[in-house]
Amino acid sequence: MNLLIAEDEDRLRNSLAYNIVWEEHGIEVVGLAENGLLALELFEHRKPDIVLMDIQMPEMDGIALIREIQRRDAMVKLIILSGHDNFEYAQIALEHGVVKYLLKPAGEDEIVKAVLEASDQLRLELERLNHQIRLEERWEQHLPYMKEMFIQHWISGKYDPQQVLEIGRDLGIELGHDWKYTVVVLDMDDPTAREAGPGDRDRRRLMFSLNRLATELLSSVSAWIAMDTNERTVILFHAPAGEDENRELLTVNTIVDRLLSRLKEVLKAPVNGGISGATGGREDVNKLYLQAVKALQNRMLYGSGIAIPYREERRAECSGLEVHPHMEKTLEIALETGDERKARAIVDEMWDTNLGQAVSLEEAREYVLYWSGLLIRMIQKAGWSVKEVTGDDYALFQNLQLLSTKEQVRGWINRTIEAIVAQVERQRKAISHQMVKRILNMVEAEIDQEITLHTVASRMYVNSSYLSRLFKQETGKAFSTYVVERRMELAKTTLQKGAKVYDAARTVGYRDVSYFTKVFRKYWGVTPREIK
Repeated sequence: MNLLIAEDEDRLRNSLAYNIVWEEHGIEVVGLAENGLLALELFEHRKPDIVLMDIQMPEMDGIALIREIQRRDAMVKLIILSGHDNFEYAQIALEHGVVKYLLKPAGEDEIVKAVLEASDQLRLELERLNHQIRLEERWEQHLPYMKEMFIQHWISGKYDPQQVLEIGRDLGIELGHDWKYTVVVLDMDDPTAREAGPGDRDRRRLMFSLNRLATELLSSVSAWIAMDTNERTVILFHAPAGEDENRELLTVNTIVDRLLSRLKEVLKAPVNGGISGATGGREDVNKLYLQAVKALQNRMLYGSGIAIPYREERRAECSGLEVHPHMEKTLEIALETGDERKARAIVDEMWDTNLGQAVSLEEAREYVLYWSGLLIRMIQKAGWSVKEVTGDDYALFQNLQLLSTKEQVRGWINRTIEAIVAQVERQRKAISHQMVKRILNMVEAEIDQEITLHTVASRMYVNSSYLSRLFKQETGKAFSTYVVERRMELAKTTLQKGAKVYDAARTVGYRDVSYFTKVFRKYWGVTPREIK
C-alpha cells in the first residue's frame, strides 16, 4: 500500500516519513506535503492508497482537502493526526469516512496501527469489489472473447465432445445433441501495392475487417464465426440431425460463394474460402477444420477469390507431418519469454504426436524444411540475425542435406531452441543493465536533492514497482537503502575533508541537521562531529 503524508511541521513530517520503518509493514511512502494544496497535487500524481494528514494546514485546510480527495477517489483511506481536541472537527472527519482521528502527540505504534487498519480496510474493499466485478460484470465483458476462444480450442481439437457441450452451455451457446457441422476457413492473399490502394491497409486490419463483415453478412445463417490462431476467419455451420449431407454441403457452398462475392465488393480484394469435404459431429470438428485449411491451400492450383471444397487426395498423405497452428504459436510465446523448459516440452509434443512420425525419406525432408522455416521465421521476427543467433549451426540452415538422421535433426532443433533462449536472456540483461545504469547516474547527479524511487520512475516513464524490483535484482539492494548508503559515504568523505556538519548535510540532500545527525549516527555508529 502507498502512503502520502501531509503535515506542515517539518520535523514531525520527516519523523513520520523516516523514523518509522514502513517497509517492514508493507507500506511505501510516496510523497510528503507541507500544505494542503501540495498534498492535493501529490495526490493527483502519486495516487496514494492512504493519506495521513493534519487537520489544520496552510493553503488548504484538512477538511477541504478531505472533501476534495473523497470527491476524486472515494476508496482512499484517510487518517487525521491533529493537535486539536475538537469534537466538531472529529465529527466532520468521521462523517467523511476518515478511518482514525489521532491526537498529537500520538505514539509511533498508534500511528502504525492506524495505517495498517486503513490498509486492511482497503484490501477487504478491493477484494469485495473484485469479487463483485467477476461475478456481475467481467463475465459479460469477456463473453465475446471467451466464445471466440471456445471456437478456437474446439476446431484445434482441445475439447472432447462432452467438454464441448458443457463449455458451450456455460457460455450460452446452444448445441444440439446430434447436430451436424461443416467448417469453412476464409483468408486473403497478402495485398500488393496495386491491390491495397490508398491508405496502405495492412494484413491484420484487413483480416479483422473480413471477420467483422462476414459476421454481419451471415447474421441470419445458422453458424458461429471466429478467428483461428493465424487470424483467418472460421465459419462453423450447424444443422439439425437428419438433414441430407449432400444437400447441406451444397447449401454451404452456395452461401460461401455469395459471401466471397460480397466481401470482394467491399474489401476491393479477393477473399479465398476452403470448405470441409463432409459434415460431422462435435467430435469431427477438428478434422473438418483441417480439411478446410487443406482445401484453402489449393488456391495455388485454382486461383484466388473462389470457394474450394476439400477433396480426398488419391495418393497416401503424409499424415505424420500435419501441423497444428496453436502449437507453433505456443512455441513462439515460450521462446519470446525465454521459457526453455516449456519450449522443449512443446517440441517434444510436436515431435511425438505428428512430426516425429515421418517414416520415409521424403517425409523426413519435408520435416527438416518445415523446422528450418519455422525457426528462421521466429528468429527474424525478433529482429535478430540467424547467423548471430545460431553460430556454428548456421551452416546447417544453409545446407539442410547435412542432416542425414532423425537424431541429427533433433539435436539441431534443440540447440537452436537453446540459442534463441540465450539470445532473449542476453537482450533482457542488456536492457536491465542500461536502465539501472541510468538510475545510478541520476542518484550521483542529484545526491544533494530529494530523490525517491517514484521520482526516478516518473522520469523514466515506468511504474515504481517494476523499477524497484529491477534495481534490487541488478544491485542486490533496495533503492532507498542504496541512496542512504551513498549519502552517508559521501557525507563521511566531506566531513573528513574539513566541511562543517551543516554543509555536509546539505551536500547529501538533508535540510534538517538534527535528522541528518540521527541518520549518520545510526549508519556509522558515531556522530558527524566525532568523524571530524
